[in-house]
Amino acid sequence: MVEIAFPHDDVPRARGRRRLATMMVLGAATLFAINGSVSKIALEESGMGTLRWTELRSTGACLGLLAWLLWRRPSALRVSRAQLGRLAAYGIFGFALVQWLYFVAISRLPIGIGLLFEFTAILLIAFWARFAWREPVRARVWPALGLVLFGLGLVAQVWEGGTLDAIGVAAGLGAACALALFYLQGERLVGVHEPLAVVCLGLVFASLLWAVVQPWWSFPFATLTVTAPLPGGLGISLPVWALALFTVVAGTIAPFGLSVGALQHLPATTVGILATFEPIAASMVAWAWLGESLLPVQVIGAIVVIAGIVLAETAR
Repeated sequence: MVEIAFPHDDVPRARGRRRLATMMVLGAATLFAINGSVSKIALEESGMGTLRWTELRSTGACLGLLAWLLWRRPSALRVSRAQLGRLAAYGIFGFALVQWLYFVAISRLPIGIGLLFEFTAILLIAFWARFAWREPVRARVWPALGLVLFGLGLVAQVWEGGTLDAIGVAAGLGAACALALFYLQGERLVGVHEPLAVVCLGLVFASLLWAVVQPWWSFPFATLTVTAPLPGGLGISLPVWALALFTVVAGTIAPFGLSVGALQHLPATTVGILATFEPIAASMVAWAWLGESLLPVQVIGAIVVIAGIVLAETAR
C-alpha cells in the first residue's frame, strides 16, 4: 500500500523547529549579554583596549571553529569563488565592523543610546525584506517594531542623552547597517552552507582584517596574565585569559552559531526582533551581578520590548 503524505503532516514539525529557533535566538541574546559583563570586567582589570579584545575574541573563535570543522566536517568548508566573496563581505561587515562601530558609538554616546541606535537594524531588516526582496511582511510586524524601539528608548533613557555627538550617531547607525547585513545576508548564506561553516568563514575574514589593522606581534600578551576579581561577592578571582576563553567559546562561538542557525527556520525580520532581548538580558545581568540598578522606567521599557517580541512572534 502506498502511503500519501499530506501537507498538514509537516505543520507540527515546522512549528517545533520555529519554537526551537526562537529559543536559540533568545539563548544567543542571553549569552551576548553575559559576555558583555565578562568583557567589561576583563577590560577594566587588564587595561586592554576594546579593539584588541575584539581581535582576540574574533581570532580565538575563528581558530576554535576552524579546528572543529576540519576535524568533524571538512566538507562544510568547501565553497565556490563566488560564495567566498560573499563570505568575505559577510565577515568584514557582519562580524568585524558591527563590533568596531558599536565601540566607536559607545565611546562618544551613553552606552544605552549607542545600543538603541544599533538595534534600529530591525527596521532596516524589515524595510529591506519588504521593498528590496519583495517578501511578504505581515502588518502586525510594524506595530511590533514600534513597540520594540519605544521600549528600547525607555531602557536607554534617550531623553537624558543631551547633545548627541555627530560621529557617535553616525557610528551607531553604521553599526545598525552592519547588524542588518549580518541577519539578512546570513539568512541567504545558511540556505547554501551549514550555519557553523558560515560563522567560521565569516570569522576567518574578520580575523584577517584585524590582523592587518592590528598586527599580532604588537599584541599585549602580558595583560592576559592579570588577575581579575569577579564582582557580586563571589570571592573568586580569575586570570584574564580565562575570561577571554569564556568570551571566545560562550560569548562568540555559541551565540553566533545559535543566531545564524536560527536563520534556517525563521526569517531575518523575526530573528532581528527577537535579538532585541539582548539589552534586556544585559540589564538583568548587570543588575544581578555587577550591582547596576534598574529604574522603574527601564523596567517598563523591558516589558514593552517583551510585548513587541511576543506580538512579532504571533505575526506569522
